[in-house]
Amino acid sequence: MDKRVLITGGAGFIGSHLCDLFIGKGYSVICLDNLVTGTLGNVRHLIKNKSFKFVKHDITKYITLKGKIDYVLHFASPASPVDYLKYPIKTLKVGSLGTHNTLGIAKAKKAKFMLASTSEIYGDPLVHPQKESYWGNVNPIGPRGVYDEAKRFAEAITMAYHKTHNMDTKIVRIFNTYGERMRHYDGRAVPTFLDQTLSNKPITVFGSGKQTRSFCYINDLVDGIYKLVMSGTNQPVNLGNPHEFSIMELARLIIKLTGSKSQIIFKKLPVDDPKIRKPDISLAKSKLNWEPKVTLKEGLIRTIRYFKQNGKSVYKYRYPV
Repeated sequence: MDKRVLITGGAGFIGSHLCDLFIGKGYSVICLDNLVTGTLGNVRHLIKNKSFKFVKHDITKYITLKGKIDYVLHFASPASPVDYLKYPIKTLKVGSLGTHNTLGIAKAKKAKFMLASTSEIYGDPLVHPQKESYWGNVNPIGPRGVYDEAKRFAEAITMAYHKTHNMDTKIVRIFNTYGERMRHYDGRAVPTFLDQTLSNKPITVFGSGKQTRSFCYINDLVDGIYKLVMSGTNQPVNLGNPHEFSIMELARLIIKLTGSKSQIIFKKLPVDDPKIRKPDISLAKSKLNWEPKVTLKEGLIRTIRYFKQNGKSVYKYRYPV
């Protein structure tokens, strides 16, 4: 297959799995990342593959790449509260300038474009479950606003390019995803709870733990992303697992699966933390014939195995000279 894919944020959690998927399907892949939150350890198994190329670059700067590109997948961005609270301005710039630059190269190369958006554009939702027609309940100047509004702007400019330049663009709204290659210090619930339980440290639950999330395993997500890229739809599409769990249910399940002696302790709920989160995936079912297959228990067992075997060593990897 003589097709070439550019994946920004390709050394990140989701991006690296997309590199695997496209390489496995016979595409050539350019993995572009500035390694602020990504790590080369996530793609070290691809470095010697002739169909894979790593480029270290900050996408808020102009992008120049030689040769044809058939698909541009924009997955570069800090994505966890730990990251975007640490890098608020970088987060806003990658959502605005970075999206503008990636749309620009997609337009120049006449490539299909996909934007990785997020369920966070719904904010602390007043509608449940959340469907794509919901406009959201977002605090633009709150601590989470730097991420929420960066993604909302990114969606707006992506749709503007679609309408103005007749570009084939896709927008995927990603709900909570977990799996292999998540960072131990990521800050989100699954890797944090795994790190704590595997070390028999107390599990830190924010608020009462009654707030809900819907956890989608990484393999299911990238399957849906691929189907969306290849589809004819240009409207935003939710991808996530519609099975809803409270944070307390997640904590207890992880304690059980790891056999940990960890105790649960409670901390103050962060500002603007969503109380409920559940995707309506009717559109993904009808347009993509997609829905997740891996149960939370099965996905956690796979993720626990990864964390035990090589979860931390991946961050020590350096590109060979």
